[in-house]
Amino acid sequence: MSANQDILRRIAKLGTFLMMGVSMSADAGLFGLGGTSWKEEVLLHDGSKIVVERSVERGGRHEIGQKPPYREQSFTFTLPATGQRVTWEDKYSEDIGTASFLPMLIDIFKDTTYLVASSMGCLSYNKWGRPNPPYVIFKHDGKEWKRIPLQELPAEVKTPNLIFSAPDIEVEKIGKSFITAEMIKQLIDGYKQPEYRSILREPIKGGEGLTSCPIPTTAAAKLIAPEIEGKLLYYNWWPLAQDWLNKTYRGNK
Repeated sequence: MSANQDILRRIAKLGTFLMMGVSMSADAGLFGLGGTSWKEEVLLHDGSKIVVERSVERGGRHEIGQKPPYREQSFTFTLPATGQRVTWEDKYSEDIGTASFLPMLIDIFKDTTYLVASSMGCLSYNKWGRPNPPYVIFKHDGKEWKRIPLQELPAEVKTPNLIFSAPDIEVEKIGKSFITAEMIKQLIDGYKQPEYRSILREPIKGGEGLTSCPIPTTAAAKLIAPEIEGKLLYYNWWPLAQDWLNKTYRGNK
């Protein structure tokens, strides 16, 4: 074999290797540096399905050997009844140093879209009112997302249907850019904490989840928590505060 033929053979091998690398990256859902995108087939409460296009971007300070935290994430889907495209976004928050949530459920009930998410770490959990059970819930009114209390989530909406824990890492492990509803169910069935396998309606006592996050204190060791009529609200203070405001002010109109 001549020197020129050997060079051509090596170039051909390199091209094949690069083509394989591109194919593998695309199948794993990696589209661009620092970001990951994929699609999830989401099983709704009525047995129908929608396809949710998800993306996450990591960045920021992190320990050596660990992945950077989530900096931004979003998902987009189409409402079956109207064809409207709906997008949810969770962007970097300066006060907690990351994005805020890990979405775990998206569902549509009577043409209204609901999202159930869990706070991403204790700083986010404290910021969003230390809910117990540890869910932050949103409703899309056709124009924008608005937070609602757990009591307003329809009882029919009760089963998580999105990849919840480290979704981009799970997608890399699966090695596909389209994740079926059955794959998602298998992942959710493997979660140890019951509050992430189904939507609980009663407060959690003890446990290792977000509800065990310490309540922040001042330098003088005073608890930092909202008060209503002199009573500290350790948990669920956001819906309790809303209820108090409604009774105190709107009830007097």
